[in-house]
Amino acid sequence: MLYMFLAEGFEEVEALAPLDLLRRTQLSVKTVGVGDNFITGAHGVTVVCDLSTTGLEIPEFFDGIILPGGMPGTENLEKNKTVQAFIDYAYQNSKYICAICAAPSILGHKGYLKGKKAVCFPGYEKELDGAELSNDSVVRDGKIITAKGMGVATQFGLEIVSAFLGNEEAQELKRKIQAI
Repeated sequence: MLYMFLAEGFEEVEALAPLDLLRRTQLSVKTVGVGDNFITGAHGVTVVCDLSTTGLEIPEFFDGIILPGGMPGTENLEKNKTVQAFIDYAYQNSKYICAICAAPSILGHKGYLKGKKAVCFPGYEKELDGAELSNDSVVRDGKIITAKGMGVATQFGLEIVSAFLGNEEAQELKRKIQAI
């Protein structure tokens, strides 16, 4: 199970494009609204989440988390104690942590990118404390996947698919959606 956290002001495409791709595969992903099941993105799109952080406990088994960016969505994710607990648990237990746009800054602030290749939305590089900055649009270094922003949301989703199901499955999905 993957958990995608959505906070008020999230970047809609960075969440919904990867979510769509993941749900086209056999991967199981739940959207989690920060504080509520109804979360409105930075551009006025309201999403009904599967779960809410209210009362949510970290399950014994899960595969990873996904953090879409956007403003003030990234700031709202970073302020939430449940999101922080999931990030810490994922990092400490070698689960995947996938973050796009400004959201990799959350990992940088925690020191989780030290010595890792990473990317973020241009202008947030100084927030990726200790990271080895890459010129690529999407980067996977171990169990951390980062991406630059909305324009590469499909690539980000495909990289998550590749991490869990292999490159062949990701390439087949890429072909099916005409992203070649």
